[in-house]
Amino acid sequence: MIIHILAGGPTDHHPDLALYEKEEVVWAAVDRGVYHLLQKGIGPYAAFGDYDSVTDDELQWMKQQTNLQIVPKEKNETDLELAINWAVSQNPKCIRIFGATGGRLDHALANVQMLVKGLQKPIDMQLIDHKNEITLKRAGTYSIAKSDAFPYVSFLPLTETVTGITLNGFKYPLLKKTIEWGSTLCISNELVEEKGTFSFATGILMVIRSTD
Repeated sequence: MIIHILAGGPTDHHPDLALYEKEEVVWAAVDRGVYHLLQKGIGPYAAFGDYDSVTDDELQWMKQQTNLQIVPKEKNETDLELAINWAVSQNPKCIRIFGATGGRLDHALANVQMLVKGLQKPIDMQLIDHKNEITLKRAGTYSIAKSDAFPYVSFLPLTETVTGITLNGFKYPLLKKTIEWGSTLCISNELVEEKGTFSFATGILMVIRSTD
């Protein structure tokens, strides 16, 4: 099972969702993301939110289109975290999150950090917008394919340090380097081969694939 979640971020930061519909997926949506998804003719399997970001008329229309789970405005989790917790509980192969960037910075940073929930299962979890695909990796060795849509690849430490990072098949290769918070050593690399590898010994690494 693959679960896609559309959050309520600005629509101009959405990628072309049609690019991610080639596989059979289960859609969930969050707050105003429910409205945007229904506008695209997609009915979410699950919908979460307090719906404080939609008008009364929009809310009534949404209720006519799908079954909404309305949660209190005052709570300990964001609406998106509730949706991610539900998605993780379904034990899918992959979770892709859209509409989670481009608005408030506090929410965007928290949304990136929530990718840790995928590592804990483990489940492949990605946060995707019109310019970036973001995922987290634990220590290990990984292959990565060249992509015309996302040609730039950056590696950032999510933990205080990431040790032993090695890059092969990249324009700027590395051999067993350590990167720390605040380092830009691994920003904006590119694959020069159709497939490359990256590996590291300790820590959690954020992998960001970006457009130009």
